[in-house]
Amino acid sequence: MLFLFLQMFFFQRFFKKNKPPLAMKKFLIVGLGNIGVEYENTRHNIGFQVIHAMAALFDLPLESQKLAFRALLKHKGRQFVLIQPTTYMNLSGKAVRYWALKENIPLENILIITDELHLPFGTLRLKQKGSDGGHNGLKDIQAQLNTPNYCRLRFGIGQEEKQGDQVRFVLDEWNEEEKAQLKERIQKCCEIILSFGLQGVQPTMNAFNGK
Repeated sequence: MLFLFLQMFFFQRFFKKNKPPLAMKKFLIVGLGNIGVEYENTRHNIGFQVIHAMAALFDLPLESQKLAFRALLKHKGRQFVLIQPTTYMNLSGKAVRYWALKENIPLENILIITDELHLPFGTLRLKQKGSDGGHNGLKDIQAQLNTPNYCRLRFGIGQEEKQGDQVRFVLDEWNEEEKAQLKERIQKCCEIILSFGLQGVQPTMNAFNGK
C-alpha cells in the first residue's frame, strides 16, 4: 500500500514539474477495448475502432510496443500519441500511466475514448472529469492516475437490453442499423480528437457535444 501511495505521489509531482513546452504540445489519445479478433467489432471496442480510424486517416501504422499498440501523429505543431492498450479493458490504467509518464504528457492532455451504455447510440459527449460510471476501464484509469479529473470522450452505444444483460450487450457486435451510421460517427470522433489538441477542451465541448 505504501509503495502504491509513493507511486501516485511521484506521478502527480512529475507532471507538475515536467510539462512540455507549448511549441511541442503533446497529447495522449487512448482508445479503450479488449484485444483479440473476437472483440474487434463489438460495442465495447469502439475506442479501439476510433484509434484505428485515426491512424488510418493519416496513413500511420499502429505498432506493437510496451502495453499498447501505438502510433505517433504530428499535425499542425501538435503531437498525438495514439494508443490501444493491450492489457485488456480492466487493466487499461496501467498502459495509460506508463505512456503518459514515458511521453511526459500532462494530465490535462490525456483523452480517453470509451463506450457509454447510458447514451443513445452515436451520441458523443466530451467531459473534463467524472465518475467511472461502473466502467471497468475507467475505474482502473482513475486508480492508476489517482484522480477522476481526466478528459474522456464517451461514445453512446445505447442500452436496449435489461440490466442483467449489459455484459452481453456491450460484448455483442453492432447491429445492421448501427453499422450503417458507424463510419460517420467515428469520423466525427476523429474531428473531436484533432480539435481537442488544436483548439482545447472547452471550445471542443461547445462545438461537438451532442452532435
